[in-house]
Amino acid sequence: MATFPETLRRLRSERGLSQSGLAQRSGWSRQYIGFWETGKHAPSGQQVQDLDKALRAKGELIGVAHLDNIDAQDMRPLETVELLDRLRSRDTSTQTLDQLEATVFELCCRYKNTPAPTLRAETQQVITEASGLLQRPIGLREHRELLVSAGWLALLSGCLEYDMGLRRGAEATRRAARDLAKEAGHREIEAWSFEMSAWFNLTQGRYRDVLTETKAGLGVGRNYYVSAQLLSQEAKALARLGNAQQVRTALDASRQVVESMSIPDRTDHHFVVDPAKHNFYAMDTYRLAGADTLASSHAYEVLRQGTGRSGEDLSPMRMAEARLTLGVVAAHQGEAQEAHALGVQALEGARKSLPSLVMVAAELESALDECSPALAEDYTARIESLRE
Repeated sequence: MATFPETLRRLRSERGLSQSGLAQRSGWSRQYIGFWETGKHAPSGQQVQDLDKALRAKGELIGVAHLDNIDAQDMRPLETVELLDRLRSRDTSTQTLDQLEATVFELCCRYKNTPAPTLRAETQQVITEASGLLQRPIGLREHRELLVSAGWLALLSGCLEYDMGLRRGAEATRRAARDLAKEAGHREIEAWSFEMSAWFNLTQGRYRDVLTETKAGLGVGRNYYVSAQLLSQEAKALARLGNAQQVRTALDASRQVVESMSIPDRTDHHFVVDPAKHNFYAMDTYRLAGADTLASSHAYEVLRQGTGRSGEDLSPMRMAEARLTLGVVAAHQGEAQEAHALGVQALEGARKSLPSLVMVAAELESALDECSPALAEDYTARIESLRE
């Protein structure tokens, strides 16, 4: 998993700078930079901001520093994998399998609104309870059904763990989902495991690895909803690599996939893609491409579609990123107070995906630093408080 030292070394190398060259640009000594690149010492918030600015990283280095701090709290990174192994090793009755399938479906439908720690605990409880109900083997078909349910549980748990910033546990759980999918011969779950890897790499600044994972995922999951999500992750990576033409091609392909499929009965299920999500994809890519007018237009549409009749947020994570997008645009226009207010509002929701939230919040933090260092400093402290 990408860490601050790894990201700092990569960015410095990509800019063609020696440690001495970066020291000259950033105002910090070569010795300090050597310590940071080897992980011997962690930089302060101000040092991270200075390095981000010197490397023209647009918040990428800031974001990974925040995520390192969050990940350091994960004391039991392989907990979900241990539970899955226990479930995977046996079989159970048909009635239990039917109940398990229905429970897994409902858990997936609660993803977007239930706080990640709460839903993760419930998901792990389901794995534990299913393990306790296991009886003697009853056949190959039932065994495959058990593996499929376990695969969906692994995908969901991995997403929730990554939302919480628990990168090591999320990656181990993602790998378990792929193993279960291969054993069950379930191509859709396997494709989602590649999509998760693309997402992980995207939020860690490994944009070319995103393209590798999306290609692999499309190779096994071209005819499922997941293909639209894979293409959107590809578009986001291409935007960050500065390839505007291919961004549009990937976005158009994603939209065509969504339009070609029937609208699912439950659009709140995490592993389906509803038509409204195209605006969310486009918003992110246009923001990164510097197309502020298009980015803000799609952001307003995300907010409109995600607001309930009583003014509540129906899709809290999408709406948080929409507010951050509008904040970045406001900062680019010199409207620092509005940018800061939008950024603060984006951090306040109970349902968060920390890596995605921090990735875009760090962009706003960087943009704020250009127009109001004092507000940027306040915003840095608010991002840091997310891990408390």
